Amino acid sequence: MADVSATLPASGIWQAPDITRLRAHENGDLIRYGRELIANTSRYLGPKGSVASISNGMNCQNCHIDAGTVPFANCFSGVSSMYPMYRPRSGIIESIEFRINDCLKRSLNGSTIDSTGKEMQAMVAYLKWVGRDVPKGKKPDGANIAELPYIDRAADAGKGHLVYSSKCMSCHGTNGEGKFNEDSSGFVYPPLWGERSYNTGAGLYRLTRFAGYVKSSMPVGASHAKPILTDEEAWDVAAYVNTQPRPEKDFPEDWPDLARKAIDYPFGPYTDPFTETQHKYGPFKPIAEYRKNQQAKARK
Repeated sequence: MADVSATLPASGIWQAPDITRLRAHENGDLIRYGRELIANTSRYLGPKGSVASISNGMNCQNCHIDAGTVPFANCFSGVSSMYPMYRPRSGIIESIEFRINDCLKRSLNGSTIDSTGKEMQAMVAYLKWVGRDVPKGKKPDGANIAELPYIDRAADAGKGHLVYSSKCMSCHGTNGEGKFNEDSSGFVYPPLWGERSYNTGAGLYRLTRFAGYVKSSMPVGASHAKPILTDEEAWDVAAYVNTQPRPEKDFPEDWPDLARKAIDYPFGPYTDPFTETQHKYGPFKPIAEYRKNQQAKARK
C-alpha cells in the first residue's frame, strides 16, 4: 500500500505530501529528480548546467516557493488535477509538458527541453505526485496566486521604490540583481530585473500576478494568512519592479481571442479603448467595468 501523506487535512487547507516518505517502488527516484530540477534548475539547465545550458540561472522554485508546495505562492497543488487545460493566453489545450516548456521560455528566459526526455519526465512525475490526492477537475484553495482587490488609482512605481528599498532590497539587491548561493550555481534570492531575470512574456510581468504573489509571500516571513505588505504596497512595489529593464521577448501568438486578453496584459491590441499604460499600471476598475458592460450588451 502506498505511503500517502494527507493532502486535505481536517483544516481543509491543502498540504503537500512528504517527499521524505517516498519509497523507490513508488517511482521515487524519478520524482525526487523532478523535485531537484524544480529546486535547483540552474544546476542542471542554467548557464553552466550539467544537462544543458538553456536558461538564465534562476530556479523554478525562485517563483514556485519550496518547489511549489506553498499555497498562494505559485503552488503546484492543482497541476495534476487540472491539466490538460485550455488557457486563453495560448488559445489551446495545454499539456503539463507544454506548460513547463512555456515557463522555461518566459520566466527563465530560455528555450525548451525535449518533451519526452528524462528531465521532462521527472518534472511531470513530481508535479503529478505533488497533487496526487486532489480529485480530477478540482483546484485546491491556494493553487492560484491570490487575487488582490483593485485599488482606485494606478499603481505607483515611485511609491513602490520606497517599499522596495525598505522591505525587498536587503535580499534582492540594490539593483535587483538577486543573491547567489555559495557555489554560484543558482540564486537564493532571484534577480527581479536585468538580464538574468524573467522576460516581458512571463506571467509575473503582469501586475495582478506580481502584486498578488508578493502580498502572500514577500518579504521573508510573510504568508497568505499573515501578510506583511498592505494591498497598496504590493501593487506599488509590483509596479516598481516591472518598470525596471529586463529581457524583452515577443510572443505574437499570445491571446488569439482579444476579448479574453488579460486586463493587465501591457501589450495591445485590445477590444477596449484604454491605453497600454493603463493596462499595465491601472487603474483597472474602469477597464473591468467597460468589459462587463460590453459583455452585457453582447448577451442582449
